[in-house]
Amino acid sequence: MKKLLKGGRVLDPASGLDAVMDVLIDGNVIAAIETDIPGSSADEVIELHAGQWVAPGLVDVHVHFRDPGSPDKETTETGAAAAVAGGFTTVCVMPNTSPVIDSTPMVQYILNAAQSTGIQIFPIAAVTRGLEGEEMTSIGTLLSQGAVGFSDDGRPVASANMMRKALEYSNMFDVPIVCHAEDCTLFGNGVMHEGYYSTLLGLPGIPSVAESVMVARDIELARFTGGRVHFAHISSKESVSLIRKAKAEGLRITAETTPHYLALTDACCQAYDPDFKMNGPLRGEADQKALIEAVMDGTIDVIATDHAPHTPDEKSMAFDCAPNGVIGLETSLSIMLTHFYHTKKLNPLDLIAMMSTRPAEIFKLKHSGRLAVGERADVVVIDPEQSWVVDPAQFHSKSRNTPFKGQTLKGRAILTLANGQCLYQQSSLLKRSAMAV
Repeated sequence: MKKLLKGGRVLDPASGLDAVMDVLIDGNVIAAIETDIPGSSADEVIELHAGQWVAPGLVDVHVHFRDPGSPDKETTETGAAAAVAGGFTTVCVMPNTSPVIDSTPMVQYILNAAQSTGIQIFPIAAVTRGLEGEEMTSIGTLLSQGAVGFSDDGRPVASANMMRKALEYSNMFDVPIVCHAEDCTLFGNGVMHEGYYSTLLGLPGIPSVAESVMVARDIELARFTGGRVHFAHISSKESVSLIRKAKAEGLRITAETTPHYLALTDACCQAYDPDFKMNGPLRGEADQKALIEAVMDGTIDVIATDHAPHTPDEKSMAFDCAPNGVIGLETSLSIMLTHFYHTKKLNPLDLIAMMSTRPAEIFKLKHSGRLAVGERADVVVIDPEQSWVVDPAQFHSKSRNTPFKGQTLKGRAILTLANGQCLYQQSSLLKRSAMAV
């Protein structure tokens, strides 16, 4: 089957392409990107307009699908369904599953589970066995089996010596160590950002220095070893400052933040709603401002969701007892369009670069992040003007723990093709026709 996406605004950050063009897909490959490709060259024509974007499928390098171990929260299938509904065709799953992704059988389990979903799912394997911080995993072997990076996400690598060894060893293969930057001795029993609102609400706080101390440590270790460090879910202004300086020195540092840190602050916790509880926590307005500036100036490389499903029963507990984490695959693009494109903080190419091209480059994800002839046909069509109200009951994810429930957002994915197959569409916004070839 040949599909023709006709008349959309084609965006490819890797080549700098930003023009109204047609995209012809032949099977699972992009066959042509040209102006005025005849409809007769395709079996199916999807008519778009210049206000709708055609971009490489989005890439999220930080998700938790809870598989194996917690199918009541999410499965590979429901996580993938949430991904394509949000425009994502490639995701990287974190290793804090049960059992942990720290061995060849577990890497193979993830890759096998991905095959039925239609999207690309890559495992980020554990730095240490069982996430216990004591024995390093077989990095070279796990890479050869399909892992694309290493992290003890959900826990920090507390030992500086262990982190040093991991960076030295991973440097041999030029792959990143993904750092969950958190000093647990400073974190204590905190449940939200330490500041005015934690005092007002009578909740134990988590100081921002709990994050930035570990960021500083791992920057120094990156300097010492020459290794690649990718900082996960950065939330504080102090961390931003440290990362900006390290990148200016030419250290091999990259960083991600999440849509919820960019759109929300700790003031949102006043209702004691556990859907606003995550780790790191929502921080203050000064932190939010610093993160927004870091996204705009390139200090932050990647937007990732840290998609963390929990059951409604878990998230209905009291704020201080509920687990950390929020889901984000089905709202991430819309949050970025609402708060960055429509406010003119990011242009379309830069926005797509942070959500597709750049994460694919950092983790060397094959056949992701590019919209070019000969590439795998992972494509998202975006309507940046479509307004919608976030209704968790309509989510494809198994979980409902979103801090954006009830919010009106502007812009969303309306068609997602993975490997040339249509896995998600909003039929009411697309004009499709079959052609006689």
